[in-house]
Amino acid sequence: MDEPLVARMRPFGETIFAEMSRLAVEHDAVNLGQGFPDTDGPRSLLDGAARRIRDGVNQYPPGPGRPELRAAVAEDRRLRYGLEYDPGSEVYITVGATAGIASAVLGLIEPGDEVVLFEPMYDSYAAVIALAGGVRRPVPLRPGPEADGGRFAFDPDELRAAIGPRTRMILVNSPHNPTGTVFTAAELEVIAGLCRDHGLIAVTDEVYEHLTFDGAAHVPLATLPGMRERTLAVSSVGKTFSVTAWKTGWVMGPAPLVRAVQTVNQFLTFTANGALQLAIADAVRDEHAWISAQRDSLAVRRDRLSQGLRAAGFGVLRPQGTYFVMTDIRPLGFTDGIEFARALPRTAGVAAVPAQVLYDTTAEGRHLVRFAFCKRDDVLDRAIDRLTTAFGTASR
Repeated sequence: MDEPLVARMRPFGETIFAEMSRLAVEHDAVNLGQGFPDTDGPRSLLDGAARRIRDGVNQYPPGPGRPELRAAVAEDRRLRYGLEYDPGSEVYITVGATAGIASAVLGLIEPGDEVVLFEPMYDSYAAVIALAGGVRRPVPLRPGPEADGGRFAFDPDELRAAIGPRTRMILVNSPHNPTGTVFTAAELEVIAGLCRDHGLIAVTDEVYEHLTFDGAAHVPLATLPGMRERTLAVSSVGKTFSVTAWKTGWVMGPAPLVRAVQTVNQFLTFTANGALQLAIADAVRDEHAWISAQRDSLAVRRDRLSQGLRAAGFGVLRPQGTYFVMTDIRPLGFTDGIEFARALPRTAGVAAVPAQVLYDTTAEGRHLVRFAFCKRDDVLDRAIDRLTTAFGTASR
């Protein structure tokens, strides 16, 4: 039989995260590739979900989501950022942020429309733009000097040059996976100005909004002048509360844009688990202290892994947020991140993700590899010991 897969999806096979996790299992490696924590969220959240399941909340909830969660999300957005959303028409619950972003792109992009986005990029972005028949216009984030932390940033002139007559949308991820950059207010104003000047829709992936370090503040793009009416903001419970398998997210924005998301999503995943939604609503309102403690704990683990990677000979680029630290493998004598990452579970007993596969212009990230630090201390230490054994002597 000829290849049955539609042509626009043929470049997308097994995700790099699935491949690295599979290699980790095959070689009994410490998996620092895929971004999932190995500890659970707050006990109240877990008990709340179990109680609702036992109480019989096990059938379809309303398609747009439980009103309790939509109200909690709207209240949280107002208290944290001063953004007012009508929970009845401007907040919509999805099966994870990935489904929300996918439905936004599928609902708002016509074949041939262009989407400007930053690379390296979360891998689902490229796939869903291809599904919609859209065209990607990537703008690279490049690291600064390692001595200054190596923060990744974009060139405003390159961003301006990426916008053309067919540009329909800018997709913004901050805090940014995989680089860990938290866009500044000045950087966001450049993006906002281009959206306003060119009449563009902004879709913002803010799933790491609460996981920022060293005083870096997350600023939603929708808070900037003229942006609330043209921004779809997407967030979720998974990263905030360490329950990534719960796959419950939300889309917030003006009613016409949210309706576009709902129109598509109702024929994809339809609705998310109702018992979990009720538990999440309680946690969004009540577990602010847990979120702060989790953020502080992750900052310590970021430093723990970064110090170990540096001792093993990696160049370390200090993230301002998320679960991940990006590293430069050239000090170890390697230049191809894909080859390095595929061999690492076998040669060092550790799994990581090559950044190269998250770029369209692969030369930009060929030498970069991403490690996740959202793990217990003993897991991080085991990985550090293995990497130091494999590379530490050679790097010195």
